[in-house]
Order: sequence, then C-alpha cells, then structure tokens
Amino acid sequence: MTRSVTSVAGSALGRVVLDSPLSRLGYLYATAVGHAWGFLWSTGRIERRAGLTVFRGMPKRTFGRGGSCVGGVYLTDHNVSDDVLEHEAVHKRQWQRYGMLFPFLYLLAGRDPLRNRFEIEAGLEKGGYR
Repeated sequence: MTRSVTSVAGSALGRVVLDSPLSRLGYLYATAVGHAWGFLWSTGRIERRAGLTVFRGMPKRTFGRGGSCVGGVYLTDHNVSDDVLEHEAVHKRQWQRYGMLFPFLYLLAGRDPLRNRFEIEAGLEKGGYR
C-alpha cells in the first residue's frame, strides 16, 4: 500500500499550518488586533462571554454584518444573544485552527453565508442567517 505524494505533502503541510504553533501565532496576532480595534472604537460594555472578549457599542462601519469575530474577540454594536455568541465561539475555533489563513479562506468561501462553509459550520440559525 503506497500513499500518493499529494496526500503525504498535504498531511505534512496540514501539520505545519492547521492547529499548529504557526496557526496559534496567527490566532494570537488576530486577537491582539481585535482587542486594539475594540478598545479604539467601542463605546459600550466590554465583557468575557462564551470564551470571547465581547466589545459592544462598535460603530456599524467597524465590523461586518451583525458582528465580526477577530481571533478571540467579538465586535458588535449590540448583537450578543447566547445563540450568536455560540456561533461566534465556533469562528474563534476556526481562527485557532487556521490562524491568519482564516480570513483568506473565509473570503474564498464566498460572501453568501448560506453557502459559506465557515458560516454553515458555525450554525446558520444561531448566527441569525435563517
């Protein structure tokens, strides 16, 4: 039984990039950027919920849709239901897995949340998409 070169290279690449020290570094960098952005723009309550730092009172121009997860930080104006935070906690885990590749992979997955694999994985209903 032999493995193809592609699968060997893919698995080696996977060990370096996914859930690795490299992806962890990207997650930590994104979290630092999220904190800086939140501290700069938030005019509301800041709290820890669902494993996320949640910045409320963000101007709508500073985040996407109902809110944005950047690393371990959730930026929003007021969208903080338990369901939404559960959805965003999955995005946090995606940041941890993919590191700085995550924003690029997310863009490649498309702007339609009903077809975006990362939104589907996070739960469309909990994210308010259904």
